[in-house]
Amino acid sequence: MTVLSDFLPYIVFIIGLMVGSFLNVVIYRLPIMMYLGWRKECIEFLELTPEAVPAAQSVGKVQLTEEEPFDLVLPLSRCSSCKTPIKPYQNIPVLSYLFLKGKCAHCGAGISWRYPAIELFTAVLSAVVAWHFGYTLQTFFALFLTWSLIALSFIDIDHHLLPDSITLPVLWVGVLLSLFGIYTDAHSSIIGAAAGYSSLWIVFHLFKLATGKEGMGFGDFKLLAVFGAWLGWQSLPAIILLSTLTGAVFGIASIIFAKRDHTAPIPFGPYLAIAGWIALLWGDTINRLYLGSVGL
Repeated sequence: MTVLSDFLPYIVFIIGLMVGSFLNVVIYRLPIMMYLGWRKECIEFLELTPEAVPAAQSVGKVQLTEEEPFDLVLPLSRCSSCKTPIKPYQNIPVLSYLFLKGKCAHCGAGISWRYPAIELFTAVLSAVVAWHFGYTLQTFFALFLTWSLIALSFIDIDHHLLPDSITLPVLWVGVLLSLFGIYTDAHSSIIGAAAGYSSLWIVFHLFKLATGKEGMGFGDFKLLAVFGAWLGWQSLPAIILLSTLTGAVFGIASIIFAKRDHTAPIPFGPYLAIAGWIALLWGDTINRLYLGSVGL
């Protein structure tokens, strides 16, 4: 067991590369799948013809027909420029990108650097989780949460969406885990889920009442509820503080260095995810330091 524990971060790093490749698919395709679903519902509810609703090409560089299936499996991966299918040996995480020098093997079109970056990012965070928790059940579920947060963060960055198809299952998994005391007890988990959702819900409505504008989306409420369910209500003050500070730093930096319009909406999900992931690994230490600093 000791030998396996020593090599666990390296094993999980390799697994993380493969999972990161799949997360690229989820990040790209899930919003398009959601759009297709909404489009179909609009057509059925309003009794419209398909031609009356804009086609799905407006949600990404994928060409679709009404008859063609589109999900996380089909169609198979292909170049976004020449539509040539990508062969399995051209789809090896990170290595294929380096071997192909970031270009399509058929047409030479550039491949976004973000694909290998997400693969490597997923692998590194996965290895850190394995190193922190070791050969335990906590590692298994912390990896699940980490991978979910990565997908949610990049989807939110791209589309300002935090899909219920990810947040709600993760929320219920956290509640179920509390029955076994994996990260927290059931009492703290249930209160945490309710407090996480309601706290941002209250902030949302107070802000809307004061300004007439919506300051955040309902997905943010659910994501904070996820952390309340997984880590207990005790973790919420630190997560809110960390996410607010992180968002402020990145927001100011983007305005100064990237010349971002200060009135442009900023997705809050990634900052919640960063804070929640830190609390997952080092929340107890952060809480002890905070309580000690205020003399409690």
